[in-house]
Amino acid sequence: MTLITFTNVVLRYGFNTGLIWGLEATTFLFAWLVLFGVSYAVKVTAHLGVDALINVFKPKTRRILTLIAAAVCVIYAGLLMKGAWDYWANFANLPQTTGRWFPTGFEEMKRTSYRGWYEVIDIAFPEWLRWIQPLMNDGDDYEKIPRFIPYFILPFGMALLLFRFVQVFVRLLRGQEASLIVSHEVEEAVAEVKHLNAKD
Repeated sequence: MTLITFTNVVLRYGFNTGLIWGLEATTFLFAWLVLFGVSYAVKVTAHLGVDALINVFKPKTRRILTLIAAAVCVIYAGLLMKGAWDYWANFANLPQTTGRWFPTGFEEMKRTSYRGWYEVIDIAFPEWLRWIQPLMNDGDDYEKIPRFIPYFILPFGMALLLFRFVQVFVRLLRGQEASLIVSHEVEEAVAEVKHLNAKD
């Protein structure tokens, strides 16, 4: 991603040209980076949060509030997963879910529902992906990458996020973790590093 952007800047300002597909590829790569990063940050408890109000309460009340917050996160991630699937599914010739908030099944697909032929704007279709054409595009040739490939990060990233929030919720229930967010752990880590530096 950085290499593509750097090359594009040099070409644009140095030679008055550029990689026509560079901006679009960088945008998709950045989306993949962010959506993978969100779930990874949940895994390693790296999301920032404000716990000043929660810290006022006794430990038992604090634990209950943390469990409520974790349950809300699981529900929210589930809603994001449903929305991400519904957005991506048509581009992949798959049915959207039924139900407004909670998926209650899958829609019946009609011939007009298929949108696997939608392509991105600038990124050329690589030869090694030609096997996809009969499956997704009725055998017609793609000129550009079909949208279902870069957009796949939407349901995949939200599924990872949902999985990580469920993991955290279970760890909170078992008492293996005390919080969803990074808060005082950072202060402890800074104090530890300061202590180590003082020894040197």
